[in-house]
Order: sequence, then structure tokens, then C-alpha cells
Amino acid sequence: MVNDLNHLAIIMDGNGRWAERQSKRRSAGHEQGAKNVRIITEYCAQIGVRYLTLYAFSTENWKRPKTEIEFLMKLLSKFLKKELKTLKENNIRFDIIGDISKFSKSLQKTILHVKSETSNCTGMTQILAINYGSRDEITRAVNQAIKKGIEIEEKDIGELLDTSNFPDVDLLIRTGGDQRLSNFLLWQSAYAELFFTNTLWPDFSNGELETILSKYETTSRRFGAL
Repeated sequence: MVNDLNHLAIIMDGNGRWAERQSKRRSAGHEQGAKNVRIITEYCAQIGVRYLTLYAFSTENWKRPKTEIEFLMKLLSKFLKKELKTLKENNIRFDIIGDISKFSKSLQKTILHVKSETSNCTGMTQILAINYGSRDEITRAVNQAIKKGIEIEEKDIGELLDTSNFPDVDLLIRTGGDQRLSNFLLWQSAYAELFFTNTLWPDFSNGELETILSKYETTSRRFGAL
């Protein structure tokens, strides 16, 4: 059990580079990365993490080649159908953040089916950020507030975000070597501890996560106080 860690967020970066370094197609890296999602998710559930948010597809990822986007959509659908059994066996509730209206009707149906089928699970919640961008999320929240005609306060924005049912991020990890948030959970990570690793996502292991969690437990989180 990890003390004082309710919400862990991970930017899963490095699938393409992992494949290139092994002289494989980028799609092979994404497939390996998807396999690692299961490994890390099961481990997090076992050690008592309550919420695990994984950055799977950003609003900016639409800029990638059409063939890669089509592959990613098929991989996401295949992953969800395959992992439903694993989620239920591990008592993991599935949820999403982001605007899924841009996905195909069949993919939307699959996403909502997995969410519904795991809604009674009481263990960890796995949250996939798909077609997600923090600026887009905040913009949508503000537009909702305008429609409701309310004067916006900080708590109002929090209640209108995609993550309104989840606590703020305690620890955010980015794999792949880059040290930036890339439009991921900007509001929710205001006081998160940040860890960056050069390890590419397909190679990111439970052992390395355990090392990071050990370091996290030694931090003093003052939230602006003394």
C-alpha cells in the first residue's frame, strides 16, 4: 500500500522510438505499449492505488499520419475488448476523460460498454485519457458554465472538468525522456509530484515504478503551506 497516493497519472511516451530502435514498425511499439498497460495497471491495483490515469491519445495526436491514427483506433478497440475480462477479474472500474464524440460510433459503443460492464467494480479505477487535451477540457468546462449562467469560481471549474468524480493527481510520471506535461491534466496536477524517466514506455517496468513510488513517499507535500 502506497501512503498518501490516491491518484497516479502517467504520460506513456516512447512507443514509436522503442520500435525504431529495434528496427520495427511504429505499430509494433504501440502494440507493445498496450501490453504494458495491462502489466502496470494490474500492479497498481495490487499495491492499492485508487485512481490510475493513462494518457493514451491526445487532441494533438490527430496531426499524425492517417495510417497511424487508423491503426491506433483499431488497437484501442481491440485493447478494450480484450482487457474487459482482466478489468473485471481484478475488480477494476474503467472510465475515460476526453471528448469521444470524434471517434467512430462503433468505438464509442465499445468504450461505453466497457465502462458500463465495470461500473460495479469497487477496486482501482483505470482512466484512459483519449482524445484528451487539458486546454480543450478547460474550454469545454468554461462553456458549460456560460450555458448555465453561473459566475465561475475555482470550485465550479473543478466540478465541470472531465475529472469531476476523481481526486487531483498526487504523482505524475512521464516516460520517454521529455520533461513536459504536453497538455495533460494541467489543472488537476497543480500540486502533483512530477517524475521523469528516460525509459521508453514499453520498457517501463513494475520495478522502476516501485523505485519512483519509494522516492515519492519521502517527499513532503506542503501544498503552499509551511
